[in-house]
Amino acid sequence: MEAKLSKSCIKKVLDNRFINDRCKALSLIPKPNLLKDIKKATKRIKQAIQNREKIAIVGDYDVDGVVASVIISEFFDDIGVHTQVKIPNRFVDGYGLKKEIVHKLGNVDLIITVDNGISAHEAADFCFEAGIDLIITDHHNVPNELPKAYAIVNPKQDGCNFPNSEICGAQVAWYLVAALKDELNIKYNLSKFLDLLSIAIVADMMELKDINRVMVKAGLKYLNSSNRVAFDVIKTFFRKSHFKCEDISYLIAPLINSSGRMEDAIYSYEFLKAKTKKEAYKILEYIVDLNTQRKEMESNLFEKSLKLIDPNSKVIVVWGDDWHEGVLGIVASRLARRFNLPTIVFSINGDIAKGSARSVGSIDILKFIEEQKDLLLGYGGHKGAAGISLESCYLQQFKDNLEQSFAMVSKDQYIQKSEILGEINPKEIDFELLDILEEYEPYGQQNPLPIFTIKDAYVKNCKIIGQNGNHQKMLLECDDTILESICFNFVREVDIGKKVNIIFSISKNEFRGVITPQLVVKEVQIS
Repeated sequence: MEAKLSKSCIKKVLDNRFINDRCKALSLIPKPNLLKDIKKATKRIKQAIQNREKIAIVGDYDVDGVVASVIISEFFDDIGVHTQVKIPNRFVDGYGLKKEIVHKLGNVDLIITVDNGISAHEAADFCFEAGIDLIITDHHNVPNELPKAYAIVNPKQDGCNFPNSEICGAQVAWYLVAALKDELNIKYNLSKFLDLLSIAIVADMMELKDINRVMVKAGLKYLNSSNRVAFDVIKTFFRKSHFKCEDISYLIAPLINSSGRMEDAIYSYEFLKAKTKKEAYKILEYIVDLNTQRKEMESNLFEKSLKLIDPNSKVIVVWGDDWHEGVLGIVASRLARRFNLPTIVFSINGDIAKGSARSVGSIDILKFIEEQKDLLLGYGGHKGAAGISLESCYLQQFKDNLEQSFAMVSKDQYIQKSEILGEINPKEIDFELLDILEEYEPYGQQNPLPIFTIKDAYVKNCKIIGQNGNHQKMLLECDDTILESICFNFVREVDIGKKVNIIFSISKNEFRGVITPQLVVKEVQIS
């Protein structure tokens, strides 16, 4: 019989996750000069500052793009340099730098992109012909042919010596600021942005190992001691004494994302840069309202999508007329998680369909999309998430082609490396274990939240809680140990007196100042 997990064993397993990390402290993060073209970029920006040229920043409407825009524009504000900031509107401008956006910027001498631009060939050509120098900072996958830009800072490009290619756009922008500080030979507190960086890294689903893990851990501390008015207002509004890592995923990031999804990301940009509580509170109330609308829209679209899914498929591709573009990605994520299948959700507007893709397991969704590039008007993204556009008349052919491609994919690729560490000794679930689990935060991509099992636990008590009666609390007894548990959105009620096998994570339950370990149940089986 296999031995049950002890605290020392759990600690060893979690230690092994980071055994190959090169960077285990902020002091060890790679230097900016390892990024290709960064010296060329900063020299040009310095020249623009000295000559009082007109500088424009073009960001993106998701959390990563908004945060990147805040970081770089705030740096310029702090050193007294005026810049024009443009965050494209999802519904009016679409994604990334386009020549129409360059037109809107007017008479500018230098454009700096953050979190976009690596595929902006037409806009880059237009800038070149107009005599506008273009500096692209991005982290998305690099096309075979690079845009015609003055400088490109992207850790994924050939010839770049930066050791961590899987960083987000806000980190690339932060590194540009770090290099620019050195180029200008000024003192500047770069750590002031760690709170923002932690949010961008988590929201953009970067691997939480190596440099990313170090920056998020440090950033979470800064987030709780931040002087940024926006975070103080969020704490007040949602009655938070402090932020936990999960608050980034389930509270802060969705709020910042909501304005870009539903209306215009400029509201989130202005919220993060707000100087007074009054200003920040007013914007937050509006963003909260947009987020409520987003949840309703998402729920409606999710239900519509469920009716269109072929249960025998190895990939989900669904679409509908005038589906709200701002929630396609969230719906794709929910469908992918529910069915454990790569998912693409499209909205048809006239002759054009725009889609958002999410992957599962080890499947590189972007590679499969790229194979269909002859059908597409545009695409881009990551291994796990991508955006696509094509003429709506090709949707069925696109879906059929993907079905054929995914028929060749092995079942193993659909499976994420198991998060279940094993069966735990119930007596090991105590405050010391909570401290151990906290030590290895943040959990997320490539550092999944530890999941455990317990068998033959006796249900001493059970009650239904929650405004909608959709959560279940159980008091369990196992090996003479009493354990508190909660099952969110439970499927069926468990009767008192039954014995159960459970799969769960462990969290801190804070109630009236008392902290106790709590099992967060993922799955219950009657034993």
